[in-house]
Amino acid sequence: MEVKKGSCHCGAVEFEVELHSGLEKLRRCNCSLCRRKGAVMASVLVEPLKVVKGEDKLTLYQWNTRQAKHYFCSVCGIYTHHQRRSMPTEFGFNVACIEGINPYELGEIRIVDEASQTLAAIRKE
Repeated sequence: MEVKKGSCHCGAVEFEVELHSGLEKLRRCNCSLCRRKGAVMASVLVEPLKVVKGEDKLTLYQWNTRQAKHYFCSVCGIYTHHQRRSMPTEFGFNVACIEGINPYELGEIRIVDEASQTLAAIRKE
């Protein structure tokens, strides 16, 4: 197991994430929010991600079904992590926030089609 440290741009929010097998489930998402933020995300179970500084600086953003919980630094606006709608037992986190990781060096990242799943969820309501 490896513990990685992450932070927003201004440093007001810091978090730690326990990685058991390196960065897992690397992806970009095509939903309307993720398409705009363009972040490369990885996932861990909820427990291995801990906000160690600045929890009071995090802003929660929810939309549509309001099941996903997207967290942003209220000072600099950087997306740090989110509790996933499609897998609520996991946090997705912004790989670019992790110390020592350059998301541009990760190669091709798969795109997950959450836009279609979101549309299907809206139609069920």
